[in-house]
Amino acid sequence: MTNMISIAIVEDEKFYNHTLKRVLDLHKEFNCVAQIYSGADALVQLPSVRPDLVLMDLHLKDYLGSDLIRLLKEKMPESTFVVITSFEEEERVFESLRAGAVGYLVKGESLENITKAIHEAYNGGVPMSRTIAQKVLNFFRKQSEKQNRIPDLSPTELMVLEIMAKGQPYKEIAHNKHVSVETIKKHISNIYKKLGVKNKVEAINFLRKYD
Repeated sequence: MTNMISIAIVEDEKFYNHTLKRVLDLHKEFNCVAQIYSGADALVQLPSVRPDLVLMDLHLKDYLGSDLIRLLKEKMPESTFVVITSFEEEERVFESLRAGAVGYLVKGESLENITKAIHEAYNGGVPMSRTIAQKVLNFFRKQSEKQNRIPDLSPTELMVLEIMAKGQPYKEIAHNKHVSVETIKKHISNIYKKLGVKNKVEAINFLRKYD
């Protein structure tokens, strides 16, 4: 008999939370060790339960799932996080992946595919709904094309410039990237030099020519 996979569900929509629980109960290799309905409760309960895998809703009433994953990964790095959500926007997808999620599933996914995704994630895979996987592929294809058109910038500098173009202040960029503000400022200084621009507006305008 295979080892049981301990799983926690973090989902504030009670009906869907219970639906996932019923699905897990149908499989002898799954052991649902916690049903949690809020981000605050997740922060308290999960570090003590330490499940193998967490099914995480992205938009709870009190927390963003990506923020929860980032906080919880520090306390329970051995746990695997898979997002299950109604949101398919690229920014939400990549924010979740940057926070530490290994998979991203849309709630319309069949229950059979969700169980397959749990096995895949537990075994080191990166399960994603087809629409999400396509978004990820398109994103990296665009990044590659853009990098070829702006060859002087490193991938990190290009990422900083794109985030800056969205209006995020230096402090917020530094916080999201887990680096100091001085590091971000150094990247931006290098960007200006490489692009031959004098300020943020000119750098952003340069970037937009290639969008």
